[in-house]
Amino acid sequence: MTTTQEAVTAAERCIPEFRRDPHPVYAHLRTAAPVCPMRPPHGNETYLITRYEDARAALADPRLSKDMYGAMDAYRRIFGDSSVALDDNMLNSDAPKHTRLRRLVNSAFTPRRVQALRPRIEEVVRDLLDDCPAREPFDLLPAFAFPLPIIVICDLLGVPPQDRTRMQHLSTTVAQTGFGEEFKRAQQRAEEDLHAYFTELITAKREHPGDDLLSALTAVRDTDDGGLTESELVSTAFLLMFAGHKTTAYLIGNAVHHLLSHPAQLRAVREDPELIRAAVEELVRYDGSVESATFRYATEDLEYSGTRIPKGALVQIALTSANRDPLKFEAPDELNVRRPDNAQDAHLGFGHGSHYCLGAPLARLETQLALTLLFDRFPRMTLADGAGGPRWLEVPFPAFRGLAELPVVLDPAG
Repeated sequence: MTTTQEAVTAAERCIPEFRRDPHPVYAHLRTAAPVCPMRPPHGNETYLITRYEDARAALADPRLSKDMYGAMDAYRRIFGDSSVALDDNMLNSDAPKHTRLRRLVNSAFTPRRVQALRPRIEEVVRDLLDDCPAREPFDLLPAFAFPLPIIVICDLLGVPPQDRTRMQHLSTTVAQTGFGEEFKRAQQRAEEDLHAYFTELITAKREHPGDDLLSALTAVRDTDDGGLTESELVSTAFLLMFAGHKTTAYLIGNAVHHLLSHPAQLRAVREDPELIRAAVEELVRYDGSVESATFRYATEDLEYSGTRIPKGALVQIALTSANRDPLKFEAPDELNVRRPDNAQDAHLGFGHGSHYCLGAPLARLETQLALTLLFDRFPRMTLADGAGGPRWLEVPFPAFRGLAELPVVLDPAG
């Protein structure tokens, strides 16, 4: 058994062994140090919460603020001044600002509105599969898992089709994490490009509005005193683009990998199509795409599981760990698509509280349709031979949990 210090070091550094399988480290921390002080590379005092009950409470704790830029010079030092212009949105705000911004966008992501997108999502899935090679190994991520959500969110926002690849590239650069000067310069350039792009697109929407979310938000900005400021409008457009494709793409990749690695679970889903909704919930719990919730900071001294978190400290909430807590889920390290203790939102894969993922209904539907249509069309699909096991993303901040590549053969018997 590793010592607590060894486990903390692995979590801090995100070494390859940890990225491949963080669950043993998290299991140890839940017992030995459920609220774990860390020394991350950015140097700010940080605590990692790993137990389910603590995580759920912390996600809804108003004493843990999301207004990172308004209250902390530290966050600006970590992510740089150029990020501020893109972060004036609901993700980085508290009530009442958060409530106002979320209300303005929420109507686009109601279950009814999302279900209306089903035909278009099905069309995109089928078109992407048409272009995939059937009998030779290829990487499913760039061919299928990533294009699907970027096309859907671009359609929803009203981003022209010719700009999709550019949006994916720029938002991927912004999402990467690191501390070298070369990395920071590349990230700053991408942030500036995204800000300029959405500023220009919003101007175009004013002149020629369409039947899309960004046109609707622009209209609210121009006519309603309770609407968005210009800065909030640009930042909200970026947030929806960024959050609307990255996490869903990784979720689809993780889900395909785990179903192919658990043939009995895949067979159960294929034999009972009605099981797909429960299967997606279980896949989010088992190995979702968001490993840790975005940073919060303590506005006053707090205590969780007997550990004091001082005012001003950063707090990370390990969703991946909370979703494997045996105090909440029976046999949590087993993938069970018929799991009785994982009804929708029992897991924390989409968060909890006022910052619960706004796009969760869309992410669920995209993943359900991607898996259903993929395995219906290619029932003999396998992981590519000689892949050497999955290669997971290696990042200094464990924000995303996703594969770096997913080699498959769609129809090996064809």
